[in-house]
Amino acid sequence: MALSSSKETKVVTGIFQDLPITPHATTSKIVENNERLRHVVFAMDAGCDMKEHASPRAVVVTLLQGVMDFWIGAEKSVLRAGDVIYLAPGEPHSLKAVEPCYMALTLVDVAHFPAEQEQKG
Repeated sequence: MALSSSKETKVVTGIFQDLPITPHATTSKIVENNERLRHVVFAMDAGCDMKEHASPRAVVVTLLQGVMDFWIGAEKSVLRAGDVIYLAPGEPHSLKAVEPCYMALTLVDVAHFPAEQEQKG
């Protein structure tokens, strides 16, 4: 998907209809891709997994439907619909769908944001 502009508003509907859960497969759809972030929705059948990996971007994972085992390093969490995980850039993680799942993933290019400043007071 080509880069869009972060200055343009966009509405995307019908994502679950366009991205059905396929038996024994993980599929995805890039919903937004601009200079600051990429937002992707994944459809995963039960038993499908993603081996340990990391991203140079900050990552926000939201489970939209289903149940998923999610590991940050060796620590396992069980996610259910509505649960959210924030991963710092470079954090190793892996996951496995316990039930058929829809997961939203937002990758944020933290280089586009000013460094955090210490609060005084």
